[in-house]
Amino acid sequence: MNSFARPNLEWTTISLIGSVIVILATAVLCYLAWRNSGFRKSIGLLEAFRFALVCLVALLFNQPEWIEQFRPKEKPTVFVLADVSPSMQTRDVPTKGSGGAEGGGMQTRREAIAALSDPESWKALSEKLDVVIQPIAESQPGHGTDLHTPLAAVLEQGKNVRGVVMASDGDWNEGTAPSQAAARLRLAGVPVFAVAVGSRTRLPDVELLNLDVPTFGIAGKSVRIPFTIESSLPRDYMTTVVFKSSDGEEVTKDVRVAAMGRTSDWLTWKPKAVGDLTVTLTIPKQADELLDENNSLSAPISIREEKLRVLVVESVPRWEYRYLRNALSRDPGVEVSCLLFHPGLSKVGGGNKDYIKQFPAGLDELSKFDVVFLGDVGLDDGQLTPEQCRLLKGLVEQQASGLVFMPGLQGRQFSLLETELGELCPVVMDEGQPQGWGSRTPSHFELTELGRRSLLTRLADTQDDNIEVWEGLPGFQWYAPVSRAKAGTEVLCVHKDASNEFGRLPLLVTRTFGAGKVLFMGTDGAWRWRKGVEDRYHYRFWGQVVRWMAYQRNMAKGETMRLFYSPDQPQLRQSLSLSANVMEKGGEPLSDGDVTARITAPSGKTETVRLSSGGEEWGLFTGRYTPQEPGRHEVVLSCKQTGTSLDASFYVQGVATERIGKPARPEVLEEIARITRGKVIPPQDLDEIVQYLAELPEPPASERRLQLWSHPAVMGVVIGLLTLFWVLRKVVGLF
Repeated sequence: MNSFARPNLEWTTISLIGSVIVILATAVLCYLAWRNSGFRKSIGLLEAFRFALVCLVALLFNQPEWIEQFRPKEKPTVFVLADVSPSMQTRDVPTKGSGGAEGGGMQTRREAIAALSDPESWKALSEKLDVVIQPIAESQPGHGTDLHTPLAAVLEQGKNVRGVVMASDGDWNEGTAPSQAAARLRLAGVPVFAVAVGSRTRLPDVELLNLDVPTFGIAGKSVRIPFTIESSLPRDYMTTVVFKSSDGEEVTKDVRVAAMGRTSDWLTWKPKAVGDLTVTLTIPKQADELLDENNSLSAPISIREEKLRVLVVESVPRWEYRYLRNALSRDPGVEVSCLLFHPGLSKVGGGNKDYIKQFPAGLDELSKFDVVFLGDVGLDDGQLTPEQCRLLKGLVEQQASGLVFMPGLQGRQFSLLETELGELCPVVMDEGQPQGWGSRTPSHFELTELGRRSLLTRLADTQDDNIEVWEGLPGFQWYAPVSRAKAGTEVLCVHKDASNEFGRLPLLVTRTFGAGKVLFMGTDGAWRWRKGVEDRYHYRFWGQVVRWMAYQRNMAKGETMRLFYSPDQPQLRQSLSLSANVMEKGGEPLSDGDVTARITAPSGKTETVRLSSGGEEWGLFTGRYTPQEPGRHEVVLSCKQTGTSLDASFYVQGVATERIGKPARPEVLEEIARITRGKVIPPQDLDEIVQYLAELPEPPASERRLQLWSHPAVMGVVIGLLTLFWVLRKVVGLF
């Protein structure tokens, strides 16, 4: 660091003239006083001292100061900040021919600024400037482009910064506004030369925005896979999307893609093989589409064999019960157990292997069931007990099982509302009519808006066909005495005609309770759906009910551990609730223990979530995790006490913050250049950038000013001299 110092006066015309007048007047007065004393030597010295004091005060009145200037010895530094975020892979920059005209091809934004990252491009400045090349906005999973941080760090990294070259598409989507860092650079006198790259408007493009593949599927069962397409083409068009699995299966579907907007659709795939597969959905490239890198998405899915355990509890074997038992017994993916409390039988049970002799005793037996159907049963001698009702509530709340309420003509379920199961029931019952309502004329269901979108009520492959099927189903001649649905429930079907002060009577209602799901079926006439079509709709409906209710419970399970999470299709940066049921080796629930979930994101980043005990009686442990990356996450659930572990996975839906194909935002870079008094330069004009940097003026030397006129030490000296003057006056006998 080179430095030099010099004095300086910050005088004004008035202060200078006033000082001269005071000094001259003092000189005259001092001479007269010396002459009147007979030119005594002591008086002459005293008056000279007085004159010197006045001159010193006059000098201070003109604000003298001491200036030190410092100039750095090292060469000035120029920072070249090159954006390498994923959006820079967008191919929307025309190539240049040999004559400088557009060559007809397209290159990516990163390719367009590649020369700026080459040290050879700045070799002409090496003798005068130090050029530091830094990539910025490097891809970090779950994060976007932060332009503020690298700009703000420039002044901290370099001591003698002459200028900054920032090459980017301006797609700032994370962190503080870059204009704040630009304001700091302006105060430091550092201009930013912005190299804006990319098209301001989105080029003709069709992007597969989202592919919602479930975590697992069942071999031989249809899987519904929604997807979203975003188009910037100025026209609607028909296309055929192609869905392929890694084992060679292929499904196609014709889709009408809307112009300048998003199109959501879905397709159905029935996997045949068991195993871990990768599925890919592809959109054919259009003739006027310039980008095709985003026309395909892949996702993993695990295909399993299915074996769900269902418990059906009923009193009288009415027709609804008989056909339900047959439907479940014939389903190869379901193992059904029936408990029949028939008042006319000397003992409970039935005539074949589907029947059990008593209600499951203890948690270890009851917790084996994924779904429980409660028919026209209640609290009565030889039926359910309050303790069994409490266990059923815990099974749903703590272990993610499903519970189906199917009231009947006897009205026995009213007694269950007085137990802990009353909290689970999704509807309010009319106590004035416990036996429900019957009619000789058949009544019909009507789907609500939620019902039209629900997987439970999907009896046909398309929405229009599904509505037509429901409208044509045979009617029911009895329905439960329902007043209204409780808050927080979802009404899928209502009575087409009957209503009260709360609106149409709800007949098919669902809700989530704790970790599990609850369904209320308000009629016992679903068995009539077999008329003319046999098992087509009746079996499909109850099969969908069982699988929907058991979905979470069977996400991942081992011999002594089970892991489930909510929501079942996690979204990016959405809090995910993790729940685990852990059992001792003997089968009883683990009351307390150290249970952890080690989660590995697609990028390889690992996070450990400690699960806390949430239900000691049921061995429930819960925790929360917020995914920051889209894609497949691997989970290892482990328990220190039992020494067991469980491997699982879940797939996070969502679109990364950084996307290929979005329009550039040059206005962001233009604002940075304007604030710092820099310039916006096209990427092809590299020589012009080098020339601007070479012609930058030397920055002014840094100064340190010591203001003598107001310095305490100087004031102390003046006061001391005045004191000495008055002492000398006494010495010479003027007092």
